[in-house]
Amino acid sequence: MAEVAYHNICKSYGSVEVMRDLSLSIQDGEFAVLLGASGCGKTTLLRMTAGLENITGGELTIDGKVMNEVHPRDRDIAMVFQNYALYPTMKVFDNIAFSLEVKRLSKEEIKRKVNEAAAVLNLTDYLDRYPRELSGGQRQRVAMGRAMVRDAKVFLFDEPLSNLDAKLRAHMRVEIRQLHERLKATTVYVTHDQIEAMTMADKIVLMKGGRIEQVGTPDDLYDRPATRFAADFIGSPSMNFVEGDITAEDGKPHFVGPHINLPLDTGLKAEQGQKVICGLRPSDLVTTKSGEIKGTVKLVEKTGADVNIHVDLSETANLVATMARDNGAVAGDSIELTIPPRAVHLFDAETENRIETQTAG
Repeated sequence: MAEVAYHNICKSYGSVEVMRDLSLSIQDGEFAVLLGASGCGKTTLLRMTAGLENITGGELTIDGKVMNEVHPRDRDIAMVFQNYALYPTMKVFDNIAFSLEVKRLSKEEIKRKVNEAAAVLNLTDYLDRYPRELSGGQRQRVAMGRAMVRDAKVFLFDEPLSNLDAKLRAHMRVEIRQLHERLKATTVYVTHDQIEAMTMADKIVLMKGGRIEQVGTPDDLYDRPATRFAADFIGSPSMNFVEGDITAEDGKPHFVGPHINLPLDTGLKAEQGQKVICGLRPSDLVTTKSGEIKGTVKLVEKTGADVNIHVDLSETANLVATMARDNGAVAGDSIELTIPPRAVHLFDAETENRIETQTAG
């Protein structure tokens, strides 16, 4: 296994610069997820790691060795692609064994490695089938098996679950994470799906516009998003945002916005009168008879165990609150909500960076 490190990485296509001075370290044995919307640079970074894209500037090191000019086959990596990239005329056994045959291993060694991988991935009964005879999940496991048998230092996954249905994606998330726990391999996983990132990652690297927006554990990004963008990207339903001001009441800071007057934690690194954006996670909001947030129920959206209550605060402000389905709210009701001060997220209105408290971190 090995550490993967990016030192001031730059990437340009002609005169168009898509990445500049990106630096990141992924530790030996860590499961790191590159997360972001389409076009943020996450797949480009993965492909540079694999050697499928040239690096315009900076250095990529794997296990301490510079890889910029090293051929992909000599980087000791294994990659699982979004479209599986299986050979349609080869049976499952031969697809998994292909890289081992290229290395000219003995037939006995190839059979042993393929059978071991098949047993881990529940593919033993399918080794004599062609890819066209398999489901999407089974094909993805074949692609994973082909990567497993290489005993590579680094595993790269390029949105491997995006072609699967929701139920199968959930199942494959568990399988990939269990595979990581078994192999303890350094893993770089690309996805646009924040649920995949939150459920699988040791470390999330949230990207935007070819740069890193925030790096941290899933809890770090959920509990203390560094920017409004990070707060909006992580969490489902998305965080609510309301614009307003910091005021002082009885010597204590408050956030004041449309039909909102929220007490805040003391020690806040903000000044009275400062324009801010208040972030409220739907799951942190609670109904009460006398709350600091007052509005009208616009829609009750059923999701199964819970409901998402859409609340109008004013003509220009609204929010969503996630509640138990037996809460009794119906469209047209007046509603009052509250939230613990510790659960309020504040961002500077100009920079959109997080406003911390003196006691934070």
